[in-house]
Amino acid sequence: MSQNNARTVTATANSAGILDIKSLVLLAILLAAGFILNMTLGNALAIVGIKPQFIIAAYALAILLTNASYLQAIIFAVISACVIQLTTSIPGLNFVTETIAALAMVVLIKSGIGGENVNPLVATFVTTLISGALFALLGTVIMGGAIASAAVKLPLVLGTAVFNAIMVQALSIPLKEVFAK
Repeated sequence: MSQNNARTVTATANSAGILDIKSLVLLAILLAAGFILNMTLGNALAIVGIKPQFIIAAYALAILLTNASYLQAIIFAVISACVIQLTTSIPGLNFVTETIAALAMVVLIKSGIGGENVNPLVATFVTTLISGALFALLGTVIMGGAIASAAVKLPLVLGTAVFNAIMVQALSIPLKEVFAK
């Protein structure tokens, strides 16, 4: 006689760990969209002097929507930097710049700077500015250029920061509604 001892295993989504599946799926979707937008719209807008970095906007939005912890933000930054490696001009540098910028995003979100309605705009602007300025500065040094020559890239960094800030502000409102469900 054989006895059927089938075992049932159940799992529940748990937010108590470092990252939950919902957060990772959100980040993956945002990064995929960001990568496609970088390769298409980003390259088209570069003609007018603005090179939006949709990957920065993607992880900034993920940090905002998940109310990420510092450790979660570092994980988001490292995953994002991995995606950026496919198109970057200086491989490896984004692991530093995106980690610092993602941590700044968490600080700014948790501080509530600008109030609840303007926080995504201000936090994303500063986050993109930090990422871009660090990339320009460190990239110039790595490539053997004079530090002062990094200032030439400042208008591009500012334009990108403004673009990302507006985009994240606009997307945060409807996505907060969807993500809360």
